[in-house]
Amino acid sequence: MITALYLAHLNPVTNAHVEIINELKKQADVVKVMPVVFKDEGREINSKSFPFNFKTRKKMLESIFGDSIKITDDYAFHSPFKKYLPPLVRRKSWKLRKQILDGVEGDYFSYTGDKAEGYMLKMYRLKPKIGERKSLSATSVKEKMYDAALGEKSSWIEDVPENIVKIIEDEWKTVEKYANEEDQTTRIVGMKFPKEGYSK
Repeated sequence: MITALYLAHLNPVTNAHVEIINELKKQADVVKVMPVVFKDEGREINSKSFPFNFKTRKKMLESIFGDSIKITDDYAFHSPFKKYLPPLVRRKSWKLRKQILDGVEGDYFSYTGDKAEGYMLKMYRLKPKIGERKSLSATSVKEKMYDAALGEKSSWIEDVPENIVKIIEDEWKTVEKYANEEDQTTRIVGMKFPKEGYSK
């Protein structure tokens, strides 16, 4: 049995994510999709960069793939997040690897469209396959959603599947909430972490 591991923000799930997951389904027996989660004492931390919680992102994925993929929150960072850095040295970062591989039987590989991320996955022995980076990013879709929430013309609806458009519209108060806020994240070693809970 071969398992494909897909670790991503998925915030929100876009047409590009759907394309990637469909490609992975052709290459593996099981596709384990893990939207990144940041937690502080069991509470998920959300921000302008990470507006939708895990439950909502799981709902987005299920609206497209049903039970044909495995969706878990095993890609979860627990505060204080600085204890995961520097990677490879910190015990917490190896504990994260163990979480990611939870329930995986047989052979596996991870997927990324980012070369730097691929290097990190390789160091953690997660057997990365580096795909072609998609032109559509969740970041650009988020910015378009925030533009729409602020009353500007936006084409975000074209970038996500119809089922997910409905979920986002149902969660539009979340979009409106973060549209007016500053981004409370910090970038460390090429990865974004919430400022809240980083050095608690």
